[in-house]
Amino acid sequence: MSAFPMPEPQSMKPQRGGNNTDRPRLGPMSLTLLILLGIGAIIYAASVVWTEILWFRQMHSVRIVLTQWIAHAGLFVIGFLVATGLILWSLNYGYKHREASTRGQASATLREYQKALDPVRRIAFWVVALFLGFTNGVNLANDWQTVLQFVNQTPFGKTDPQFGFDIAFFVFTMPMLKLVVGFLLKISILCLIAAFVVSYVYGTVRLLPRPHASKPARLQTGVFAALVSFFIGANYWLGRYDLLTQDGANIDGALYSDIHATLPAHSILAVISFLIALLFLVAAFRGSWRLPTIGVAVTVISAVIIGGAYPALIQQFRVTPNERALESEYIQHNIDATLAAYGLDDLEYTNYDAATSAQPGQLREDSESTSQIRLLDPQVITKTVQQLQQSRPYYGFDSGMSVDRYTVGDERRDTVIAVREMNLAGLSAEQQTWVNTHTVYTHGYGVVAAYGNSLNSDGLPSYWEQSVPSVGEMGDYEERVYFSPNAPYYSIVGAPEGSDPQELDYPDDNVQGGQVATTFTGDGGPSVGNVWNKLLYSIKFGSTDIFFSSQTNSASQILYNRDPLDRVAKVAPFLTLEQEAYPAVVDMDGDPSTEKRLVWIVDAYTTTDSYPYSQHQSLSNSTVDSRSSQVGEYVRSETINYMRNSVKAVVDAYDGSVHLYQWDQEDPILSTWMKIYPGRVEPLSGISGDLMSHMRYPEDMFKVQRELLTSYHVTNASDFYAGGDRWRLAEETSTAVSASANASQSGGISSGVTAQPAYYLTMQMPTQETAEFSLTSVFVPGGESKREAMAGFLAVDSETGNEAGKIRDGYGKLRLLALPSSTTVPGPGQVQNAYDSNETIARQLNLLNQADSQVIRGNLLTLPVGGGLLYVQPVYVQGTGSASYPVLRSVLTAFGNQVGFAPTLEESLDQTFGGDSAAAVANNAGGETAEGDDTSNTVTQTAQQRLNQALTDASAAMQAGQTALSSGDWSAYGESQKKLNDALARALAAQEELGQSTGVTSGSTDTLQSGSTLGSPGADATQSNG
Repeated sequence: MSAFPMPEPQSMKPQRGGNNTDRPRLGPMSLTLLILLGIGAIIYAASVVWTEILWFRQMHSVRIVLTQWIAHAGLFVIGFLVATGLILWSLNYGYKHREASTRGQASATLREYQKALDPVRRIAFWVVALFLGFTNGVNLANDWQTVLQFVNQTPFGKTDPQFGFDIAFFVFTMPMLKLVVGFLLKISILCLIAAFVVSYVYGTVRLLPRPHASKPARLQTGVFAALVSFFIGANYWLGRYDLLTQDGANIDGALYSDIHATLPAHSILAVISFLIALLFLVAAFRGSWRLPTIGVAVTVISAVIIGGAYPALIQQFRVTPNERALESEYIQHNIDATLAAYGLDDLEYTNYDAATSAQPGQLREDSESTSQIRLLDPQVITKTVQQLQQSRPYYGFDSGMSVDRYTVGDERRDTVIAVREMNLAGLSAEQQTWVNTHTVYTHGYGVVAAYGNSLNSDGLPSYWEQSVPSVGEMGDYEERVYFSPNAPYYSIVGAPEGSDPQELDYPDDNVQGGQVATTFTGDGGPSVGNVWNKLLYSIKFGSTDIFFSSQTNSASQILYNRDPLDRVAKVAPFLTLEQEAYPAVVDMDGDPSTEKRLVWIVDAYTTTDSYPYSQHQSLSNSTVDSRSSQVGEYVRSETINYMRNSVKAVVDAYDGSVHLYQWDQEDPILSTWMKIYPGRVEPLSGISGDLMSHMRYPEDMFKVQRELLTSYHVTNASDFYAGGDRWRLAEETSTAVSASANASQSGGISSGVTAQPAYYLTMQMPTQETAEFSLTSVFVPGGESKREAMAGFLAVDSETGNEAGKIRDGYGKLRLLALPSSTTVPGPGQVQNAYDSNETIARQLNLLNQADSQVIRGNLLTLPVGGGLLYVQPVYVQGTGSASYPVLRSVLTAFGNQVGFAPTLEESLDQTFGGDSAAAVANNAGGETAEGDDTSNTVTQTAQQRLNQALTDASAAMQAGQTALSSGDWSAYGESQKKLNDALARALAAQEELGQSTGVTSGSTDTLQSGSTLGSPGADATQSNG
């Protein structure tokens, strides 16, 4: 009898109709909670997915997002199912064919592993397979663009010089082959590891005391080992083609040792790997691992000797002693491919023996260039425009000013233009309520445009479009700016017809309340006029106000993704974008009876890094200069070796609509994407004549091209190898010169030693028949010498014409002037040094610095005129107060070793060219004032003359004081100080009068700082063209 009572046996199954008290049940509260969580998850997912569909639907681009999602999902499913299925099969196969009994065959440790694994084996196998399947599916889905491009590829019509394949093979087919081989290799390795681990744990594979494998284990591991070896061989074979796109130490692409050593080595290693795969299959069925084991060892040794040592020996003992002769053929391949891939193969190269002596009348034949010399530096003058044209604190010009050209009257004029955007940061804390920031202050208003080459008599921009509402020569256009780089994060706009307007339109002191209201009437965003959409967008933007606010109604729209670059990036994810969009007021439909539109123009590029033999460039490095110190968000940081400005994108500033126009008719990459997204890119014929006239050559592409031309202006392989004519980009010289230590904190412009930016201006190259809107840059000698002499001048014809649907002949023509090394033509750095070392210039700049102001030197423009190179640099004066702003007061010019410095461009040129340059300069566009301002203009001119004289007297007194001090004549020194103080007092009084007459004052000291003129006796105060 047992010492322990046994429990009475009970039925293992519950009685029919009885209650199973052991089965867990969900109570009403738990069930309700689960339902609510499910509903919440669905609503949250809808706030992400459905709102995205709503936005793309409003943009008429649903196909864009659906194509991406379907491609992503399809590739994920394929990758997930293949990886999960094969890995799970490998795990289960190894377990299914385990030894019936492992006693005596497995160690105690392995039996412990088996004992621990058995209860959770099924779950563990699924978890491992699902996890690895998920990660591989995600990785495969990320390459959706590679797959779509492969399926829809377009031939380039050009072949590589080594294999004779069309370039499309390297751009479209090779990435797909590498993707497939890499994916299958990874899966094969994972399956092999899974098979070995399970077989080892369950005793079908033993390593000690003697290696042993059961037949099923041998078949499984042998097949997967064969697959691994096969795909390794495929990688070697594809690596042969990769040699043509590889990075090199100095030259990209396959060189002599690559073609004669590495390429054959890859072929041999590929064949060896294929043979090893066959040996593994044989071993899987015959049971002997001796041959494949030897084969693996041979492969490793071969990879070291054939793949590594042999190419190194060829390089060291064959190539290095004869490098110039042996590498020339492949260097020439690199040069030719690079020029073709970056659009440099049609470059016009001219040896330019520039004159360095300046003679009277030398600029008589260059009237088209000198009349359009731009004195307004967009970077500098933006603060001036902000101070004088802001109108209200909630407006701003944070996107800066852009250079464009407009027909004003009957004349085509270079123009600096800026958009008056909404600036919510300008609202007071009390004003920054949700209603104000999202439903009232919704948009900016209008543009400010000024002549690039003319100024008013007080040194301020000569506006031909200004104020709120706009006044000027632009004509009627839609002035409201709902979409801009600095627009509010989101705004809710729109109301039923007949409702009172709620949005601030623009300030007007003549109406009750001091402002005019408006209602958005466009189609700019998804509707939030129903409860469902309001709920989704409340979740999306994390604001309950969207749902509960009475400001939303049945006609409400929500505007977001308002940056033009952001909108283009979303509807064209296959494009790389310019760093900045620029504004233009254009007639979009070619109908003069309809209102013009304010639009943002975005240059967009197709790129690849797989063009054989072409040199790789980093976009992030090439597009940075002293004025663009940060890489744009939509500039891809990876390297490229092919680039085309294939698309011009236009974003309407009122309703946010996006038009993509096919700019490059021959780009195969764009043609491929147009197959993927049919109808999204519009034909060139859709561009109106007025819109065409505001297109221009893209700055980022020009920056990449000029970076390459520091080396690739040499097109002969032998000379290229010698490297004796390397160039570099000129360093920026347009820096703030201030006596105060805190200049950078007080509004001054300063920069480190970085590349000089490219400049837009209208000019005529020596080989051009007429002056055209151009983009320019300069080069100085490269190497370690750091010489600052001029080495080359590059300009591209940026004029697109004004014919609808047709790009002007000559647009995009690159012209390079190469200066002879036998003649020293001063470069930008040497010219700047000439300015600094000139006694007269230094004395007058020092005088202004003593007056608690700072001098800002604007863009140093270079023009090939007069048979040489002319430098022009505007000089601005700005105070150190928070309300101060730059005012143009003088112009520096240089030609050869002669310099000029005067209040106007004409005077400065005359100084440089022996008293009479004979240059044609722009007429004073600023002499006209608004109606009723004639008296103010007269006062301004008189006060300006007194200010000029006072500063001239001050300069003379300083010089007399220094002379008296050096000779020890203290009496004369005291007299000079009295004269200096008197002159400065008269300057302050005149400057105060100037500020009052122009309606701009910020205290007598700040006003003097912003308005002091660097003049000479009798100088004309009128700033014609400067």
